[in-house]
Amino acid sequence: MQGLESLLVVTLVAALTPMIVAAIPGPGIPQVVILILAGILIGPHGLGLADTTGIQLLSNVGLGFLFLLAGYELDLRLLRAHPGRLAITGWLISAVIAVGAVAILGSLGFLRAFVPIGLALTTTALGTLLPILHDHHMLSGDFGRYVLAAGAVGELFPIVAISLFLTGRGEFVAIASILAVGVIAILLTLVPRIIGPARVRAVIRQGRRATSQTTLRWSIVLLLLLLVAAQRFGLDVVLGAMLAGMVLRSWTHGIDIDVTPLEGKLDAVGYGFFIPVFFVASGMGLDVQSIAQNPLRLLVFFVLLLVVRGLPSLLVYRRALPLRQRAEMTFITATTMPLLIALAAIGLSTGVMIPANAAALVGAGVLSVLVYPLIAIALARRGGTVPAGPDAVATGLDVTGAGGVVGAARAAGEPSDAHEADGADDHGAPPAG
Repeated sequence: MQGLESLLVVTLVAALTPMIVAAIPGPGIPQVVILILAGILIGPHGLGLADTTGIQLLSNVGLGFLFLLAGYELDLRLLRAHPGRLAITGWLISAVIAVGAVAILGSLGFLRAFVPIGLALTTTALGTLLPILHDHHMLSGDFGRYVLAAGAVGELFPIVAISLFLTGRGEFVAIASILAVGVIAILLTLVPRIIGPARVRAVIRQGRRATSQTTLRWSIVLLLLLLVAAQRFGLDVVLGAMLAGMVLRSWTHGIDIDVTPLEGKLDAVGYGFFIPVFFVASGMGLDVQSIAQNPLRLLVFFVLLLVVRGLPSLLVYRRALPLRQRAEMTFITATTMPLLIALAAIGLSTGVMIPANAAALVGAGVLSVLVYPLIAIALARRGGTVPAGPDAVATGLDVTGAGGVVGAARAAGEPSDAHEADGADDHGAPPAG
């Protein structure tokens, strides 16, 4: 019953959050911010109204949904095109800077977990950013494609690196495990071809009925299947979740049928229940006392996220985006959290990361979600690309428009023409505004 009571408190927080956001005067605050802060308040380090023990499974499913939706937005054609090549270049620069940063901190005795913290500094929370940027109309046009590519690389590359270097097994076994899960994902992409396009369309049409929900159920089965597969092969489950999103995209892509209802249902289930539970649970698990005793560590990691992951955007996108949008990209790419939670947990479980650094790292991720997107939004508003009126209030987890967050981000990720899709535009033209 204690777990049920904790779930009641968490869902109450999730239900009250949109009302709190609407009641706060001034620029709208993303719901993610309120959910995390509320989690801190009701958690064991706050008022003690709830704990994560009874809701851990739901929180893990919420994390899975977050990466499922992020994987669903990952159009591999985008990574082969100009935005993808720039995103990969930016991540590689971040990786080099991260190596130097952790080496300096290690020589000062500040840390001993070089690999987990180095990887943490190269991540971007695309799944967390999607609803925030969507609500502020920042995923459209060329800029949206650059954001989606940078976010996808900032999640996919660290996830693969985690599976390679932090699973506690030999590199050969780790590579074989990744290949095995990848083969499973590839085989799953062939399911619609085996069944036949006509039957797939029939199933999707039938699944639109309120009582059957066939497509939604199979989407959840796909997510859980690859989560279990990743776990069985000793990999981090976020890899399975992201692969599930990519497989689901392959199932829906190219079918001559409107999949907007399915995308709306994924938004509704994910952002309506599971993902808010994850964010609240993340706040509940934050060791505020440890952070209060070592505030400098949090500030160091918070600044390093901006320096290592964000600042390379000013250089990488110099020919593709105007200065203001490069500044926006700097703060967008520096926003991270879910992978920091995973990396901190791995570091603690293997004993290579001290608890103070684990708490500070997660705290820096939470602070980046609280601060960096708001700065990017403010820059966009100053440039006139984001409406500043009542319609621009950011809920951060709203499901709005055709297809909700998923549909809007997917539309932004589609190459504008065949020329860009083939990667022929090697320099890119600065977008208007």
